[in-house]
Amino acid sequence: QAPQAAVTSPQTERYVIGPQDSLSITVVDETELTGKFRVDSDGTLTFPFLGRVAAAGLTLEDLQVRLTTLLKQGQILRSPQVRVEVDQYKSRSVYVIGEVRVPGKVTMSGTTLTLLEALAMAGSPTANASSEIIVVHPSKQGAPVAGVPGADIPGERVTINRKDLELGRAGREIVLQDGDIINVPVAQRFYIYGQVRNPGTYVLDPGMTLQQAIALAGGLADRGSDRRIRAKRLVNGKLAEVSLQLEDKILANDTIDIPSRFF
Repeated sequence: QAPQAAVTSPQTERYVIGPQDSLSITVVDETELTGKFRVDSDGTLTFPFLGRVAAAGLTLEDLQVRLTTLLKQGQILRSPQVRVEVDQYKSRSVYVIGEVRVPGKVTMSGTTLTLLEALAMAGSPTANASSEIIVVHPSKQGAPVAGVPGADIPGERVTINRKDLELGRAGREIVLQDGDIINVPVAQRFYIYGQVRNPGTYVLDPGMTLQQAIALAGGLADRGSDRRIRAKRLVNGKLAEVSLQLEDKILANDTIDIPSRFF
């Protein structure tokens, strides 16, 4: 008889076994050969009557076929029926870097991990975090990384608004994979002073207009004017003064001066 199918889920069918994974191995009608087996750091597991069996780097189906073959070759069983499943995942992880309270490696305990779950496990974003989160799917999966990886690793990048993510309006389509990097960058800021109710430094949301910046600062003061507004801005590496209209987008590090009305 052919061995039973190990799994039916496409995600687990493609899963590659790694060190420290705990596997549930069932040999039908053979209680001595059935149980939970941990993959050691050298990539092998110890199986009854077979000793050390290489497991890391194989899919669940691959290991199932290997065990079936070894049991037959060793004349331990004539027609073994073997099923291999994952009891606990330990070898898969993502990295959360940047403005989170506990940056570093986050272990995936199952086949999937949501972006919100990964952020929560990293202690959530700090007060200095940008409203944008960058998810990097490295182009070379499984490549060894020395320490916590940086944001400059090549690969597909997905940018998502953190507020939309937390409100459930975005992020459902992002499936985290083993080795993914979640980068929470430092927020870009601008400074607004003059005739606004709450002058100060504020976090710049992407695409923010001057009108939205004024609203964020509490709106115009009693004598504030929405005309003749100017800002100090870095242009080609040099500080310049530019005039702004309400619908104009402001840039990181702009210093905006809200003037008084003439009357």
